[in-house]
Amino acid sequence: MFIDTRRVEQGAVIETTVCIIGGGVAGITLAMELDKKGIEVCLLESGGFNPDDDTRDLYRGEDVGEWRYNFADGSRSRFLGGSSNCWGGWCRPLDPWDFEKREWIAHSGWPFGLSELAPYYERTHALLKLGPNNFDPEFWERSINRSDVRRIPLVTGKVRDTISQFSPPARFGKLYRDTLKRSQRVRVFLYANATNIDTDSSGQKVTHIDVATLSGRRLKVCAKLYVLATGGIENARMLLASNKVQRAGLGNANDLVGRFFMDHPRLFSGNIKFAKQWSRNKLSDVKYHYMNAAVAAHGTCIAHQFALTSETLREERLLNARVWFSSVFPGEGSEGAQALFRCKQALLKKEQAGWKFSKDLMMMLSHPVDTMAYGYTRLFQPRWLIQGVKFQLIVEPEPDPNSRVMLSPSQKDQLGMNRVRVDWRLTSNVQRTFDRTLAILAEDMRRSGVAEVELDPPIEGRKWPADLEGTWHHMGTTRMHDSPKHGVVDRQCKVHGMTNLYVAGSSVFPTAGANFPTITLAALAFRLAEHIVVEVRSAGANFSMEAA
Repeated sequence: MFIDTRRVEQGAVIETTVCIIGGGVAGITLAMELDKKGIEVCLLESGGFNPDDDTRDLYRGEDVGEWRYNFADGSRSRFLGGSSNCWGGWCRPLDPWDFEKREWIAHSGWPFGLSELAPYYERTHALLKLGPNNFDPEFWERSINRSDVRRIPLVTGKVRDTISQFSPPARFGKLYRDTLKRSQRVRVFLYANATNIDTDSSGQKVTHIDVATLSGRRLKVCAKLYVLATGGIENARMLLASNKVQRAGLGNANDLVGRFFMDHPRLFSGNIKFAKQWSRNKLSDVKYHYMNAAVAAHGTCIAHQFALTSETLREERLLNARVWFSSVFPGEGSEGAQALFRCKQALLKKEQAGWKFSKDLMMMLSHPVDTMAYGYTRLFQPRWLIQGVKFQLIVEPEPDPNSRVMLSPSQKDQLGMNRVRVDWRLTSNVQRTFDRTLAILAEDMRRSGVAEVELDPPIEGRKWPADLEGTWHHMGTTRMHDSPKHGVVDRQCKVHGMTNLYVAGSSVFPTAGANFPTITLAALAFRLAEHIVVEVRSAGANFSMEAA
């Protein structure tokens, strides 16, 4: 059921078995799983069913990194469904070696391997509305069976091809709204902002959550267990801000909360001149394979990327990476083309802060040549209009304790909480991975007769290019490790040194791989739900044995 917290009695105390802070993918998945097991849940969602400017403003803060990094508007959504509201839908599990301790990558390694998450990855396919649990490129090429959707033959053995699936994408606040509404055990409090996690005098047990609305209501939520699921930035912010008993914040005895902040850096680079037979292949070009019915089978759109083999990564001592092609269309980058792209994103129901169709319509009408040229080329792919092809590359960020989320010492939001200060940093090994990944792939393409490639100058040891951008995959700030000296949460996602506080979401990732985090954080949510069920039942907490 849904409750508007703005109408709850001032000073009310809400009692429940499990309190989940955050109504995004992780929080909603947990709530629905616990509901199925008959466990009472209180889910706190900061926003309502739709975006609003006042609530969105709570995400804003200071960017103090080396380059401009927008970590608020457009990259996160503070209403029911969380960042699924602005998600592109890309899904692929992490690679097996992403979980391993790699001696050339500092602070790498998860407490468990891929086999631990495999059964939960399988369950995410129904949750995220994906196709069969199969990421074999040959399977998808055969299933699509089109002459213009083909895998490129590479000969060196250093490069492998990989597949990602697209969720429609699943907007959790809409897709699962009726499920939450019908539930008699899950109470979703809308417009409910957690402002403090209060504990006993030892700082080891959470006693209640302080909740506030922007309209001035104040209340408390008391539970047996608590789960923080507000995203890679806000999870750290909430722990740091809950400092009434432990001055450094909860779970921060070893100064780790907020450190190791990660995002996947992305660049466009090089120039590719394909041999004629490969010049209109849709499979590996992001301009054509993104949500394209021509690159789909089994009711699922897919995308294809290149990656280096695990042996090559080990020999070269590189981080993981994924590479696409990206055709350059006439009018690309123009105001008209950007307006057309935003309209397409709106059709996919992706939240875009401040977007108005009327404004973009006027922009397209003001730039008709750029708009029509870009749209026509994207739709019909005339070879003579395509102005070139570049690589698009995202690289695994190396865990760096100096890349971090902190509290602003001076800026506060409307609720009186310190805003965040984000310092996103990337290491020289990330630069080297960009350079070597493209060099190895380019050489393989030349030797295979697929294309001639002109690479940009190496970036290692130089200032990052101006067009470097993140992919808004906020990860790592409450990293998982068996030792409290190296992680904020243990392998069960419980905060070290605390008895009843867990963290869900991509903030627990020790390393990020080069894949998209949503499917992995959903798998972790399934796993955490199972653990919480065991904890609740062994503790003898009140719950109904009748499953939903």
